[in-house]
Amino acid sequence: MRSFVENRFGLVALVIVALAALYGVAYVTRPAPAAPATAAAPRKVAVESVTAVCPGTKGEKVGVYLPGGLSHEAMADGKPYVTKGPAALEAGYTTRATRGAGRGLAGVRCTEPAAVTWLLGPGPADAGVILHLTNADKAPALADVQVHAAEGPVSGDKGIGLEIAPGEHREIDMKTLAPSADIMAVSVTTIFGRVAVAARTTLETGGVDWLPAAAPPATRMVVPGIPGGGGRRELFVAAPGESDALVRVKAVTEDAEYAMRGRETVDVPAGSVVSLDVTTGVGGSSAALVLTSETPIVAGLVMTGTGGSSDIAFTAGTPSLDLGSAVARNGTGSRLILTALGAQPGKVRVQVVPGKGEAEPPFDVDVPAGRTRNVRLKAKGDFAVVVTPLAGEVYGGRVVEERLKTGLLITAQPLAPARRWTLLPPLTDTPRVVLP
Repeated sequence: MRSFVENRFGLVALVIVALAALYGVAYVTRPAPAAPATAAAPRKVAVESVTAVCPGTKGEKVGVYLPGGLSHEAMADGKPYVTKGPAALEAGYTTRATRGAGRGLAGVRCTEPAAVTWLLGPGPADAGVILHLTNADKAPALADVQVHAAEGPVSGDKGIGLEIAPGEHREIDMKTLAPSADIMAVSVTTIFGRVAVAARTTLETGGVDWLPAAAPPATRMVVPGIPGGGGRRELFVAAPGESDALVRVKAVTEDAEYAMRGRETVDVPAGSVVSLDVTTGVGGSSAALVLTSETPIVAGLVMTGTGGSSDIAFTAGTPSLDLGSAVARNGTGSRLILTALGAQPGKVRVQVVPGKGEAEPPFDVDVPAGRTRNVRLKAKGDFAVVVTPLAGEVYGGRVVEERLKTGLLITAQPLAPARRWTLLPPLTDTPRVVLP
C-alpha cells in the first residue's frame, strides 16, 4: 500500500476514484428538474408622469384633458406645445380650413417621446409631407430617419444622425430624403435623448391631415376606425425587416367578418411598402382591417372624402383598448367606430367631458363579436371623450366629419392606449446579458 501511495500514478488513480464516487452520489441525490417556466405576460404598471408634445400652429388652441376636466391653452407663437402632468394626460388640437391648399379638417394628438415611431402614408411625389421632430428636454438628442418606399429603403444616409439640441424643433421636408416616393413608411429611431414625432401631409389633389403613429412591427396588425360612406380607402403595408411578407387581410364591418374577394392576401417585398385599394372590399361600411403575417409588418390607411373638393384622413395599426383611451379634442360631427374581435362580444364605457360644465354621465356600448359599430357623440362644442374597456377585445377610432356644399371635411384618429397604464415586458435572469 505504501509503495502504491508513493507512486505518482497511484495517487492520480485514487483522486479519480474519489471524484467518481462523489459525482455518483451527487447524481443519485440530485433534485428533480424543475418544470420549464411558462412565458410570463407583460406586467401592467401605473404611469406616474406624462410629457406630451404637439407641433406648433400659431393661433390654435390645444385641448388638454386630465381626469375630470378639460382645459384649453393657446399656442400664441406657433412653437411646439409641450405639456407635462400626471398620468392619463391627453392633449391635441384640430384645425379647420374651407379653402386653399390646406382645405380640410386636420387633427393631431400630442405625442410622447418614443424610442421608435412609425408613420405610413402618401409619399413626397404625391403630397407635401413635413416631418416634425421635437426635443423637449434639457439634454441633446440624436435620431435616425429612414424611408421605405415601393422599391425598398430609399433615404440612404441622408436622415442618419440628426442632432437635435435641447429644446430644439426641426421640420424636415420629406422631399429632401425621398423625392420620388409615392407611398412611404417612415421610421424615426431615437439613438439617445427623447424625441417626439409628428408629420403633416397635404395631398396635391386636395386634403390635409396629420399622420397618426402606427403600432410597431408585429405579425398581427389591426387597423381600426375606418368610416363608412363614399370615397377611396387605400391600405399601406410595410415589411421593414429582411424577409418578404405574405399578408392575409380580413375586413370586419358592421354586418360581417370576411376575407375581401381578390384582396385576400398581399405580397410585400422585404424592406418595402405596398398599397392596396380596399374601397370595394369594405363596401362603404364602417370597418376595421385585420392583417396577419409570419413576418412582422406595419400598416396604415388613408381615407378620401367625397365632393368636388376632397379632404383626407388617416388611421393606422393600433393596439386594443385594454389600457383604455382618450381623445382630448373633439367637436360637432364626432363619432367612435368600435370593432370587437374574437368570439367574445366587446363592451366599453364612454364618457364625454365638455370644456365647460360638469362631465356627462358615462354610458356603456356593446359591440357584437366580429362586428363594427358606430357610436355618435352628441355633445356640442369642444369636448374630450374617454373610452374604458369592460369586456372583449375591442379596437377603435374617432372620426370627425363636416358636410359642406364643396365637399366633405374629415379627420380621424385611432384610439391610442391611454397614458394611465403601461405594459412592462417580462424579465428573465440570464448570464447572456454579460456575454459579448
